[in-house]
Amino acid sequence: MTKRTHHCAQLTLANLGATVSLAGWVDSLRDHGGIIFIDLRDRQGITQVKFDPQDNAELGAQAAHLKPESVVGIVGKVVRRPEGTVNAGLPTGEIEISATSLEVHNISETPPFPLDDEGGDKVNEDLRLTYRYLDLRRPKMRKNLMVRHRATKAVRDYFDAQGFIEVETPALFKSTPEGAREYLVPSRIHAGQFYALSQSPQQFKQILMVAGVERYFQIARCFRDEDLRADRQMEFTQIDVEASFIDREDVYSIFEGLMKKVWKDILNVDLQAPFLRMPYHEAMNRFGVDKPDMRFGLELVDFTDTFKDSGFKVFQSTIASGGVVKAINGQGLADITQGEMKNLEDIAKMLGAKGLAFIKIENGEWKSPLTKFFNEAEKAALKERLKLNDGDTVFFAAAPWEKACAILGRIRLECAALLQKRGKLTIRPDDWRFLWVVDFPLMTFDEAEKRYLATHHPFTAPVAEDVPLLDSAPEKVRGQHYDLVLNGMELGGGSIRIHQPALQEKVFKDVLKIPQDVVDSRFGYMLRAFKYGAPPHGGIAFGLDRMVALLCSTTSIRDVIAFPKTQKAQCLMTQSPTPVTAKQLRDLHIQTVVPPTA
Repeated sequence: MTKRTHHCAQLTLANLGATVSLAGWVDSLRDHGGIIFIDLRDRQGITQVKFDPQDNAELGAQAAHLKPESVVGIVGKVVRRPEGTVNAGLPTGEIEISATSLEVHNISETPPFPLDDEGGDKVNEDLRLTYRYLDLRRPKMRKNLMVRHRATKAVRDYFDAQGFIEVETPALFKSTPEGAREYLVPSRIHAGQFYALSQSPQQFKQILMVAGVERYFQIARCFRDEDLRADRQMEFTQIDVEASFIDREDVYSIFEGLMKKVWKDILNVDLQAPFLRMPYHEAMNRFGVDKPDMRFGLELVDFTDTFKDSGFKVFQSTIASGGVVKAINGQGLADITQGEMKNLEDIAKMLGAKGLAFIKIENGEWKSPLTKFFNEAEKAALKERLKLNDGDTVFFAAAPWEKACAILGRIRLECAALLQKRGKLTIRPDDWRFLWVVDFPLMTFDEAEKRYLATHHPFTAPVAEDVPLLDSAPEKVRGQHYDLVLNGMELGGGSIRIHQPALQEKVFKDVLKIPQDVVDSRFGYMLRAFKYGAPPHGGIAFGLDRMVALLCSTTSIRDVIAFPKTQKAQCLMTQSPTPVTAKQLRDLHIQTVVPPTA
């Protein structure tokens, strides 16, 4: 095999007359009156190669039998392209290679779908994932992998410069069922016992703080057995960070610095810091979600006081029972179609609403069955606070606070999509609106289990002045945790941790009501470690896949993972998962029970 001297985006007029060797894939092949031209492609780019039968008839005949995606090596001389044939869109567009030899490494079959970006994007994703090795040859996918590589390198360079140490932690951990469902791994050596694939390095990184590492980071593989969607995978990669002797402000500063470096290195964008900060309750009240997209308005407005004595019984009874009434102005959506309205109603019902009350304002007239129940003061309040104009549509939610927020938060996003479709709203993917959401409640009460659950995880420290409320009103305790949000997507979250063993035990036993034997079996080693001098510490876990997806302007993290699983948790390329042999099961001391088919 002749070794290549250059890659396929490297040669220019400066190399005229040089004899070079290239290798790669046949991107395309053209026959111009017996002269064969191929575009030779490697990871870096494309170079045009010419096979002229007048120079070498045997070589020309050999080239004529090539097929797209075949792998070849060529040797030839760099020559200037004839006048009028320059391709200004390529770095190599002013030259071509006049071939003197051709080595065919592999002849390709016809690919099952086009490998250009436009054609490949129209193909069913399952087909692309079945032939992922072909899909990854597409320019967009190669670019995505390169962006991921460069972003990961920027992360490592940044944390190294900040004095952090990269430490690997085990993938095989113990089962701690609090949180997402785990993947269990049976032990062959310890019959009847199981490891769990680590959902995150949370406990290990806290142990590293007790060990005196002080500044830790890791590009960590994590596993969760949960239902999949476009921005979720069963195995994923996170940027995991923990540091000692820091507070929340230190975490914000460290990660804002990281975002500035990554965006500068990858996109040459200068981000402005510090990022905006917003308490959890403000985010929910204004946007209906704890990861708001700040690139557009359409904010929720609370009208509970306005309608507490309303003639509309649904509003009045909801408020009397402790609920709220909220509204949003779908600015310019009075032309909403029946089909679009039904879709919004279905979404509201899916989130627990009985329907979706609305008012259209057209030609100065308020059109809705609701208006007959509203007095002039209520109408005036709606007009003033929602800044209503002709052509608008108002949507309402009357429900318990959290449910009302969630309903209108989703309606807000749907309204934005409808306005974009109509050309009435522009939301740019490169309008980078970073936001820290802070002051989450530390605990939420679970009606099904009749006990409090940690909203982040049970190691999160309460805000110092709220600690006395742990005994009397745990739901009012704020946690020292925080989420970093970008354009409606949660990039990561973390917290300052509890480092005093007495407070950690109190949270486990007195507030979360975890039995003592469970505390001992799951967290005993950690509480024991805290008794040997645990420093104040905190950190954050940050989704690398989601960050890279945003940098690549794609809505699916599957586009930035080399070999992702489908939404049914399958790898179509390798056809996994698969059954295993009876001997393998015997070695692991387990047996399987296949559920009956419906």
